[in-house]
Amino acid sequence: MKWLIGILINGVLFMAIAGYFSESFVLDGFAAALSASFLLSIINIIVRPILVILTLPATILTLGLFLFVINAITLEITDYLMGDAFEIAGFGMAFLASVIMSIFTLVLDKTLLKPSKKN
Repeated sequence: MKWLIGILINGVLFMAIAGYFSESFVLDGFAAALSASFLLSIINIIVRPILVILTLPATILTLGLFLFVINAITLEITDYLMGDAFEIAGFGMAFLASVIMSIFTLVLDKTLLKPSKKN
């Protein structure tokens, strides 16, 4: 269930980013956003762990900030596989989108999905 909620949240995030950065981040509609979100989740399950292991020294050296680059790479792979329905202008836009998505997901996760228990 959490996986489906994550796909919906990422789909909405894709729509918001596409609305704000309309020149650099292009979507054909909400169906394309949901398809891209689903594809991104599959890529994150299969490809992302391999990238994390291969770039572990760089990730440690940058204190984890290199994970944003890995997220941008997975967005670029999603862009390539989706075709014209989902277009990102370049790696810089993919990096910016990955930072925005990571921050928003962190805030949403901490506030709504897993609120801290007060004793």
